[in-house]
Amino acid sequence: MSSRSWFSKLLLPWYRENHRPLPWRETRDPYRVWLSEVILQQTRVDQGLGYFLLFTERWPTVADLATASENEVLKEWQGLGYYSRARNLRTAARQVMDEHGGRLPENHADLVMLKGVGDYTASAIASICFHRPHAVVDGNVYRVLARVFGIDMPIDSTEGRKRFKELAGELLDPKQPGDHNQAVMELGATVCMPRSPDCPHCPLHANCIALATGTVQALPVKQGRTKSRDRFFNYLHIRTAKGLYMQQRTGKDIWQGLWEPPMVESKAPVKNRSLKAELDHAFGKGWTVSAKGAEARHVLSHQVIHAVFWTVVPPKGHAPPEEWELVPLKKLRALAVPRLIERWLAPSLE
Repeated sequence: MSSRSWFSKLLLPWYRENHRPLPWRETRDPYRVWLSEVILQQTRVDQGLGYFLLFTERWPTVADLATASENEVLKEWQGLGYYSRARNLRTAARQVMDEHGGRLPENHADLVMLKGVGDYTASAIASICFHRPHAVVDGNVYRVLARVFGIDMPIDSTEGRKRFKELAGELLDPKQPGDHNQAVMELGATVCMPRSPDCPHCPLHANCIALATGTVQALPVKQGRTKSRDRFFNYLHIRTAKGLYMQQRTGKDIWQGLWEPPMVESKAPVKNRSLKAELDHAFGKGWTVSAKGAEARHVLSHQVIHAVFWTVVPPKGHAPPEEWELVPLKKLRALAVPRLIERWLAPSLE
């Protein structure tokens, strides 16, 4: 018996009595567990629950999801952010159908070969669905382990990630790896929280080094955050009797695959005259900037989008760029768009 066995002996009874009744915990279906893990990677449970129910209702199996178009998946994902998760989910579903006969693989090595599935997600699926002894390490796990064991090594360093992964593996109950992993994550999500931990009700409080030394709020340690940058998007509201001009974002940037109005990015906020000059230079002379519309600020993980929606009129005989598409108003609802654009479009869809 491991000298660390006290950890799971205290944690598992607490989990069985106190865990939240969530739909992905009522099944060992690897598709549903996988879907829940992908949704919750950058999303709170209260927000992600609705998306989980929506996805499983529309695409009950991995085979169903594999048949969906990218726009359909992005549309249902709309509002969750980090849209690469949705694109990867669809791609991986097709991999499962093409390479694994429609069944998610049981072992960690094959799971991490699926698009968008890293060590954490593979460990969760393997342990919860197939009882494989792989420990998960996410933000909640880092926090619990750092505090309980008083570890001040930065969790975002190479050495730190290795240390915490090894410790999580040492603590794992090999007979109940799925419940053990979920218990640690649940403790971090509901008790050992970042700002207001409920230490008196923690099943591990008597063994917690951070609580004993008064360092709970100081742990875990991060060595530094990526500096946020400001970006200035000037959206072109070009409406005709046939609809609105829209374009699909491509390339390795935010919101890949989503739709938005034609846009000119600037290094700083611009005025009417400057925007007209930019439009004349980029698309041919004769543009009219008739109104400066709504301004919006949209905060992402490492950048802040400052968006302005300009009503503009192209010159007579203007041939729109190939990537611009004139979309009838009745078809706008079907397009997957960023939340920022969804809010702007709302009056046009009423």
